[in-house]
Amino acid sequence: MLEIRNLSRRFGDKRAVDDVSLRVEKGSFVGVIGRSGAGKSTLLRMINRLQEPSSGEISWEGRPVSTLSGRDLRRWRTSCAMIFQQFNIVGRLDVLTNVLIGRLHATSMARSMLKLWAEEDRALAVSALEQFDIANLASQRAETLSGGQQQRVAIARALVQEPELVLADEPIASLDPRNTRIVMDALLRLNKHFGITVICNLHDLDIAKDYCDRLVGMAQGRVVFDGAPEALTEATARELYGLEAEDAMNVLPPSVPVRLPELAAVA
Repeated sequence: MLEIRNLSRRFGDKRAVDDVSLRVEKGSFVGVIGRSGAGKSTLLRMINRLQEPSSGEISWEGRPVSTLSGRDLRRWRTSCAMIFQQFNIVGRLDVLTNVLIGRLHATSMARSMLKLWAEEDRALAVSALEQFDIANLASQRAETLSGGQQQRVAIARALVQEPELVLADEPIASLDPRNTRIVMDALLRLNKHFGITVICNLHDLDIAKDYCDRLVGMAQGRVVFDGAPEALTEATARELYGLEAEDAMNVLPPSVPVRLPELAAVA
């Protein structure tokens, strides 16, 4: 279980995250919703410790996260994988190597620089690519891929870290409707097939309601809604998004049932 207690982050006089407390059960798929500037990205970055909290506590399975340093912090970032809006993959490298970067914690710096990856790591990376139907792109330079394909590479890289928790920060913000569904299906597969806890920042409410077990709504750095997707009313959505409410509720065409592909598990 992830526990966040009275977490805040200040930038000068501004509170990007203001006294947030949450409990996230293992194996859940939580969507964090709200307009731009609501504090969603700052919250996820503090969980991963890419940004330091100004105050408050974070713990995972009873172990403190907010005080980790050195090797323990690196281990936490391995078990708490991050997926970014802009993919954060290396365009000049091939797809397979980009995925293998998720295994850096399991190999020496010298071997990784010489691309002397263990056969077990290579097999794991290929299997991860197969999970998301992009194994045929393994030898292709990452910069030649579409946005949706690049994001699936990033998700495969996260999977080979063998994480307990995945944080996805607006992973579909730059994608068209078709690739949005493909990427969200990939995240759903991480959650349902592998049992990985997923916390995903989202702007679009239709997508959030379709994929998430629970929604956490943020406004001005504070949690103003926390509940099941069906409990989110139009009035609450308008409170969360203000003038952006119409865009948030009508970005994509009507939703379709989500079906998970039947694929083999990563070895």
